[in-house]
Amino acid sequence: MSSSDIFIGETIGTAILILLGGGVCAAVTLKASKARNAGWLAITFGWGFAVLTAVYTSAPLSGAHLNPAVTLALAIKDGDWSNVPAYWGGQILGAMIGATLVWVAYYGQFHAHLTDREIVGGPGAQATAAKAVEAQEKDAGPVLGVFSTGPEIRNAVQNLATEIIGTIVLVLAVLTQGLNDKGNGLGTLGALITALVVVSIGLSLGGPTGYAINPARDLGPRIVHSLLPLPNKGGSDWSYAWVPVVGPLIGGAIAAGIYNVAFA
Repeated sequence: MSSSDIFIGETIGTAILILLGGGVCAAVTLKASKARNAGWLAITFGWGFAVLTAVYTSAPLSGAHLNPAVTLALAIKDGDWSNVPAYWGGQILGAMIGATLVWVAYYGQFHAHLTDREIVGGPGAQATAAKAVEAQEKDAGPVLGVFSTGPEIRNAVQNLATEIIGTIVLVLAVLTQGLNDKGNGLGTLGALITALVVVSIGLSLGGPTGYAINPARDLGPRIVHSLLPLPNKGGSDWSYAWVPVVGPLIGGAIAAGIYNVAFA
């Protein structure tokens, strides 16, 4: 695979991942969406199917890492760092494109949601679940959860540990069951296995932090949230943003170390 193929494949694949994953978050969250309040099961399965679609689309070009933690783990496993910049660059760009497309697809719902006085505050506003989340997640606006993750209980050590643990599970599954014959990305069966593992992580470990388990998945859309011209969108919670970046990278490195010791 050439560097250009890797960059293009990761850009397309990660854009699809975030479009469908962020899209299910928007569908469940936003006012005037037919899927509003569909719940956590819808979100976890939506993200699992997003992974499946993104991997099948991008695997022929790049091997479908779609996650800087997976790229880091494979570089540690194989000792080949030459393509890491192309992977990471494509992943961040793709995540930003995907998040922008979510905004386009749900443009009317974003504006209906963010001009509702009961949600964003104003004369006669009521205390709502959205306002409670905004107050609990310091500096987080009422639609930030469509774009990026946030903890239910803000404790940096616990939040970091949760992201590390979830990413170890994900990356170990990729390294042991998900790789193609060349060992440089996800295979056809590996895509299905990985998608189901993502659903499992969401159901079992997603409750505390929203399970980023992917630095690009959180950072790229958070940047887009900060730039989009949304009314009353609130803050992007940059004080928390390091956790879903650092945690998955640590988890990916640990998973690679476990694999090299126990499985290689």
